[in-house]
Amino acid sequence: MEVSKRPVRHASIAGTGGYLPDRVVGNEEVCDGIDSSDEWIVRRSGIHRRRFAGPQESLAAMGHAAGTKALAAAGISVEQVDCVIATTMSHLRQAPALATRVANLLGSGAQHPAAFDVNAGCAGFCYALGTARDLVAGGSAEHVLVVGVERMSDIVDPHDRTSAFLFGDGAGAVVVAPSDTPGISTVVWGSDSDHGDAIAQPHDWSLLQDRAGPGYPYLRMQGPTVFRWAVTRMREVALAALAAARVEVDDLVAFVPHQANDRITDALVQALDLPPSVLVARDVAELGNTAAASVPLALDRLVSRAPEAGGGLALLLGFGAGLLYAGQVVRLP
Repeated sequence: MEVSKRPVRHASIAGTGGYLPDRVVGNEEVCDGIDSSDEWIVRRSGIHRRRFAGPQESLAAMGHAAGTKALAAAGISVEQVDCVIATTMSHLRQAPALATRVANLLGSGAQHPAAFDVNAGCAGFCYALGTARDLVAGGSAEHVLVVGVERMSDIVDPHDRTSAFLFGDGAGAVVVAPSDTPGISTVVWGSDSDHGDAIAQPHDWSLLQDRAGPGYPYLRMQGPTVFRWAVTRMREVALAALAAARVEVDDLVAFVPHQANDRITDALVQALDLPPSVLVARDVAELGNTAAASVPLALDRLVSRAPEAGGGLALLLGFGAGLLYAGQVVRLP
């Protein structure tokens, strides 16, 4: 085996993209299925509305739309993509991998890219971004398209008062490309699996096979448990991610946490003592919790709304089912 002596290279986010379904669903419509009110939902979560995907807005179609925008923003052609990573928790098919469908929709110009899925719940994008960074920096890939996409409306029970109002649908994407200087820090990630049942399907699909089972395995969530875990544990993860990147809170221009709940974001902003100058992503009010799509969607919208932040450092933080978490510092495109 020949050992390459090529110069050390790094990886950066070259472009971002997003896709939102056409249908806007307000709290009043959600309340039709649960015993709740707009005032209660806003007070508990900060959410006013979310998007639900229509029949033609499949995971692959939404992921492709977000990915196409990210490629255009990066100035990278389809032919240059040699790996596609899709992250989702709402793909209802075990095979083929969703990433292969996204790669197929890129068209005949795509040069048979590697394609695989990552299922790490709401931390999925940060997991996939860390993997893409290592693939590019290590030379296994030149350009990686990372897509976070969800149809949470397919897996959340519209009559479950604890979760029906929280989730929405959408897609976000980034292109990871080689760079001369570090643009994505090493990922800080892990699991607190003793809380594995806090966000989970109550039973698996096998119980529906060939016999009457306990019904469709909608996602269930222990809200208070998840909230307490997030507002305490994620401060430690965020500080570890900053330390891994060798930066301080004062070096940040933006903070992009998983858009789970505005109260969680408020608690993290306070716990990290973020300066007022730091831009904080707060898309949950308009989009709800889009799980693995929430961080890339929020990142894309922040880049679009605040172009002056380009070139600055942003802390990304994902957390959710597993319970899993991941965070890293990136330089904004």
